[in-house]
Amino acid sequence: MNEHIAIVGAGLIGRAWAIVFARAGCTVAIYDAAPEALAGCDRLLHENISDLALHGLILEAPDLVLGRIRPVATLAAALQGAALVQENVRETIEAKRAIFAEMDALTAPDTILASSTSWLMASEFSEGLRGRHRMLVGHPVNPPYLVPLVEIAPAPWTSAAAVERARDIYTRAGQSPVLLKKEITGFLLNRIQGAVLNEALNLYADGYASVEDLDKVLKDGLGLRWSFMGPFETIDLNAPEGVVDYAKRYGPTYRDVARTQLPNAWTSELLTKIEAERRTVLTSDQLAERARWRDNRLMALVAHQRKQAR
Repeated sequence: MNEHIAIVGAGLIGRAWAIVFARAGCTVAIYDAAPEALAGCDRLLHENISDLALHGLILEAPDLVLGRIRPVATLAAALQGAALVQENVRETIEAKRAIFAEMDALTAPDTILASSTSWLMASEFSEGLRGRHRMLVGHPVNPPYLVPLVEIAPAPWTSAAAVERARDIYTRAGQSPVLLKKEITGFLLNRIQGAVLNEALNLYADGYASVEDLDKVLKDGLGLRWSFMGPFETIDLNAPEGVVDYAKRYGPTYRDVARTQLPNAWTSELLTKIEAERRTVLTSDQLAERARWRDNRLMALVAHQRKQAR
């Protein structure tokens, strides 16, 4: 790839997006309104890129990939000549509206303006802007340089051409885009993750299992299958004659269980109890180190998947 990509917001997600595009061969300008956010950017990026190299997930020298990422002091400098802008500012309507209005005024008419927002719909921050036809959500999974899914969620007025161009850029950068056919709060991934979290919280609150054992249900059970196949393929393969056969066998039971799955209130009392259990196995000062461990485990999994694909 030889596109120029602009990253707005140099936090965790912004830096991860910078790696995605630099790894693919793009030149990347990264900007943050808070200068201190850029101060440690090179060191943190170098750590992540070096870890990728250790797992064989990049074939170039880390410094070569890092050399494609350029921190810049102004928004205008970052946006100049960009094919796509990936925005990663605060998760508020006000912040999104302000930055998209500014980017709309500073970019070329055909530049794609994408937000990494996890919950806000593109129509909420693009309505009324002159270039709203080129604005959309490109929601990643953290960290996007390891987990390739990106949810493309256009507003009703986003043009088909902008959607296809965004899909093309993400695909060529090594991501796995999915397209939402219409807007919905939370998109696809967060809604499915939310359903799992809701039931896990209920099962814990009602005393059925510990936090550790509920985590095991996913990491040592469902997660093993779901790392290479989704829920529909899972049920298709779990009955001799496929999906309809599975539904005949187990559908009524699932319907009965669903009626008992009430929304969880996420009370402070419940979350404090969960936090206390988690802190017995991982202290607060170990969180950052464990997050890097998580990323390296993901790298090993991605390397394994690539080897199996070959």
